[in-house]
Amino acid sequence: MVPRRDTELVQIVDAATREAAQRAGSWLHCAPGCTQCCIGVFAIAQLDAERLRAGLADLERSDPARAAAVHDRALRAVERLAADFPGDASTGLLDEERGEEFEEFGNEEPCPALDPATGLCDLYAARPMTCRVFGLPLRTGEGLGVCELCFVGATEAEIAACELRTGSEALEAALEAETQRESGVRGETIVAWALAGR
Repeated sequence: MVPRRDTELVQIVDAATREAAQRAGSWLHCAPGCTQCCIGVFAIAQLDAERLRAGLADLERSDPARAAAVHDRALRAVERLAADFPGDASTGLLDEERGEEFEEFGNEEPCPALDPATGLCDLYAARPMTCRVFGLPLRTGEGLGVCELCFVGATEAEIAACELRTGSEALEAALEAETQRESGVRGETIVAWALAGR
């Protein structure tokens, strides 16, 4: 179950993203149909997994055929990825100690929420935090990271001027802890496993 304050978290992150995107202007090339960030698996928190499942449930009510297609794509992805899954393939929980394996895992796998016909996300409103902030300059332990399609030719100063700062880290951590406590599930997963279990 998605924590009640997740709506607040999403609003904070989306507002910060819009503001950073305005500062980025033409440096940011993200647009509907650009799917580079939708190819390749990435770890998601249990909060993201719950949000995705709730989004799929909403889609089942509004567009059952589209929801069935998302679920089918998730099931097929799990089948393709299970043999090499760097964690427990029965639960979909990643093993933190197998991080090096994860770096090479599923890099060509399309996200099950990606509609291959339209190039759009069928669960856009319920997308994980990684998807919400991708493309904009984001501070990591290695510096500022950006999508390789964006900020081409920009100077370090121009990139830094567009850095995304949400200020939502404490709220997100609290909601993740609440989600794990309520569900009894701890650890990260990937989108395919989050959606295939419905």
